[in-house]
Amino acid sequence: MNREHENSEFERTSLEDRHSHVGSAPNEGKQRTAYWDVRALLRSQGQEDIEQDVVQEQEHSPIADVKKGSADRETALVDLQAAAACLRQGETVAFPTETVYGLGADARSTEAVEAVFAAKGRPSDNPLIVHIAHRDQLHELVTEVNETAEALMAAFWPGPLTLVLPVRPGAVSPRVTAGLDTVAVRMPDHPVALPLIAAAACPVAAPSANRSGRPSPTLAAHVREDLDGRIGGIVDGGPTGVGVESTVVQAGDDGTVTILRPGGITAEQLSAVAARVATDPALLAEGSAGDSHSPAPRSPGMKYTHYAPAGALCVVEGPPAAVAAWTRAALAEAAQRGERTAVLAFAEHAEQYRADAVFSLGSTSELQEAARRLYAALRSCDEQGATYIVAEACSREGLGAAVMNRLLKAAGNQLIQVD
Repeated sequence: MNREHENSEFERTSLEDRHSHVGSAPNEGKQRTAYWDVRALLRSQGQEDIEQDVVQEQEHSPIADVKKGSADRETALVDLQAAAACLRQGETVAFPTETVYGLGADARSTEAVEAVFAAKGRPSDNPLIVHIAHRDQLHELVTEVNETAEALMAAFWPGPLTLVLPVRPGAVSPRVTAGLDTVAVRMPDHPVALPLIAAAACPVAAPSANRSGRPSPTLAAHVREDLDGRIGGIVDGGPTGVGVESTVVQAGDDGTVTILRPGGITAEQLSAVAARVATDPALLAEGSAGDSHSPAPRSPGMKYTHYAPAGALCVVEGPPAAVAAWTRAALAEAAQRGERTAVLAFAEHAEQYRADAVFSLGSTSELQEAARRLYAALRSCDEQGATYIVAEACSREGLGAAVMNRLLKAAGNQLIQVD
């Protein structure tokens, strides 16, 4: 396998080799982060075939017993099993899902979960999502699944939908639930994530694999930027697909589905299954981000500022001509102040702007592209050294609800309304 790519500084190491270097890295106090390139699996078979072969690799040693596929694929299977072993042994492992890269740990182990919080610098009252590979794992975690939740799982699992359900006492570390009587659970739709979780043979608590407050990672290289030396390992499964995190919902006995965090499954999609779809009032409350005195959030992403670049960011909303005029004037004033400027614009308007960096989010009619590009654009603002950033707002319909939610979180709710 050709390992000379963007993450070539990582070495594929065994558990024994990596542990022998913990504490001896050049940066004192950091551990050596293992790296496993499993992208060859994405070019071969489906998730079920990968999972079967990972199980085969568990049962047969050495890898020469695996007869199917290329040498690259066989190596990737060994790597995926090594990553699963890390999870079983209480290590933290970053891995791809269809939304963003997650930082996983055994959800049952308080020590392992605390390592996730420590690596991210994440507030302790921010609950984690537990990832599972099979439906039978769900009943080990929760006490009840009502008809509405069952219908949602039938429609959207595996996929970017997280359900908040009554937690079974003792099923997960209390650090996972942040002291609540519920647990957030999802089954990711990714040909690497599912076999990894299945091979780890444990529920995997996994927030996004970034430093808390930073834009979420959609590439293994983004994980490296934030967490190299802070976590046990990184599984490189290539770029993620959806680009924004899962939708988090709570399903009521009356058929009402309440959105706690918008994401990859839209309100319109939920409406096709649920009797009624509502939005949690906390999502609509201005100034809630960063309020350390508000109650513990029921879902990740409800309380604190997230996804933020280093520079000051504001979001501008209104008629396209008015947004463009305000943005051009604001960028010019910022440049006169000596700011390094950047703008996140949609393809229809991007050529109107003069800034040190202009990032296109794709067409306003294809918000799936905006979702895929958003976090990478925010990280690129940091790479360009942008100190003043303006982002165009988009429609809040469909996937636009998730894009706007992430933009406003990144901007600390700095929304400029123009007309």
